Amino acid sequence: MAAATCVEKTVVVATLRSRDLHGRADWVEKELPALIDTTRNASLLQTLGINVETSTPDA
Repeated sequence: MAAATCVEKTVVVATLRSRDLHGRADWVEKELPALIDTTRNASLLQTLGINVETSTPDA
């Protein structure tokens, strides 16, 4: 069984803001925990256009 992978919410928010998707970034800030489980939230991250494998804290 694979270990759960998490991504920091700040990385997701920064990625969305860099794409001028401020409304989505605001929603993520308000609704998701500080560490986002990428397995449990895979569909949501895909909908947001977030590729966890290429996301970095500098995104």
